[in-house]
Amino acid sequence: MTPKWRELADRLAEQIRSGELRPGQQLPHIRDLVEAGEGSKSTVHAAYKALETEGLVTSSRGHGTVVREQTPLKRLGIARYDKAKWRDSDEVAFIADRVASGRAYRRNEQTQTVGRVKASALVAEKLGVSPDSEVYARARLVKEGEQPTHTLTSYYRPDHVEGTRLVDPTPGPAGKGGGYKVLYDAGYEIDHMKENLFARVPTAEEAKLLQLPAGEPVMELHRTTYTADGTVVEFAIGVHAASRFAWEYDFKVPDSAQSKGDGA
Repeated sequence: MTPKWRELADRLAEQIRSGELRPGQQLPHIRDLVEAGEGSKSTVHAAYKALETEGLVTSSRGHGTVVREQTPLKRLGIARYDKAKWRDSDEVAFIADRVASGRAYRRNEQTQTVGRVKASALVAEKLGVSPDSEVYARARLVKEGEQPTHTLTSYYRPDHVEGTRLVDPTPGPAGKGGGYKVLYDAGYEIDHMKENLFARVPTAEEAKLLQLPAGEPVMELHRTTYTADGTVVEFAIGVHAASRFAWEYDFKVPDSAQSKGDGA
């Protein structure tokens, strides 16, 4: 026989998938379902935990159990860094993702803390500074509404950003156009970048900060940003809730043989 908690979980799952229970909608309190005859407290709790493990709901203290947004955000590739977006307009990268996804946004959905820290071995290597030397760390937490989507910490050499808006701890993007516009105005126009991605199990702190359901992995991003002469002006580490993004890349397919022929 199917356990009662499984029957309840399946019934609620069907209501979520059919749209009867909508994203952002709170499920009934456990005590209400117990009083409605849906089972004991442990039965309802087990059903809710199953829905959380399956990625259909999130549970947090103070918010209860809420239906998750099932359509992931587009996380653009090359297009999110289009200079016209941040140099000539005010479409910083996380906003570019929202626009492409047809989703609403507010600038204050990105918060930040800024300060000098000792460079880790990885950060020192990427920025080309001595290990344990001080660098600026600009850490952001990005949310969609009340739900966190990812964290991103950018590291900069002090001689590149001292005195700029990038080291201003005011919450939100670093003024119109964000960080890349600040670098551009300081004489460091970005030219190319390298991104590395890998999936891993989140730490307990990350799971709490991103409000991750049990068993959900994160995608870690390493981004190195260069000027045309190869100077590294930013190294960033992002931690993304895996189910909240669909990574999208659109690029011209290279032909290295043709390039060699043109240069002969």
